[in-house]
Amino acid sequence: MIVIAQLSDVHFDGGPRAAERARAVMEYLDGLPYDLDAVLVSGDIADNGTPAEYEEARKVLRSRHPLVVCPGNHDERTAFRRGLLGEEDPSAGPVDQVLHGEGFVLAVCDSSVPGEHHGRLEEPTLAWLDGILARTPREVPVLVAFHHPPVPLHTPYVDGIRQFGEERLAALAERHPHLLAFLCGHAHTAAATVFAGRPLLVAPGVVSTLRLPWEEPTGDPHVHLDEPPAVAFHVIGEDGRLTTHYRVVVARR
Repeated sequence: MIVIAQLSDVHFDGGPRAAERARAVMEYLDGLPYDLDAVLVSGDIADNGTPAEYEEARKVLRSRHPLVVCPGNHDERTAFRRGLLGEEDPSAGPVDQVLHGEGFVLAVCDSSVPGEHHGRLEEPTLAWLDGILARTPREVPVLVAFHHPPVPLHTPYVDGIRQFGEERLAALAERHPHLLAFLCGHAHTAAATVFAGRPLLVAPGVVSTLRLPWEEPTGDPHVHLDEPPAVAFHVIGEDGRLTTHYRVVVARR
């Protein structure tokens, strides 16, 4: 059994609230009696993309489990690379990363568009992902992660800044049947749908939860700050079936 935890949208901003909520989730994961195969943090690490925010994130986003962190629309690539990946002379190109686990591959793509809030996978990222999939044996499942969902989720605010140009990713997926599922964040709500014939699993937000349109009282903001942070657990069974569980985490603030 393979177990991958996913958290998203931590939005470190220098204040205590975001840091304490992220810390609560990381402490919960580190305190589990089971060794996870990976922990994925799927974007919006910083709120403003400043070096100080990444320094804070580096201190909090530590784990005894293998950890992969990708950028989102609030992140700044150069500062992200320097602050979280330790690159002394960072490039401004996409931050694409791969984790080769025991019996699985986690390919993490940078869907951010510098200076914008919507997402799009750049051609070098798609070529990189195509190569990862081509080199992975067909019997090894590959999970593909990024920040922006490539389909509407029926939440108007997020749908306006989702990932666009998704038909190129769908065409790539058709060539690789061992691409098991897509993982993303950005929506600040747990969700599950289908993209390119695969599950598309959306992690809940850590810093806040987005109200769904039918939950919003008239005149109230769509961001809900009182809901607890949460995490997703993606489980690949011995039969290759993917199952996802969601758990809330009690934060100290």
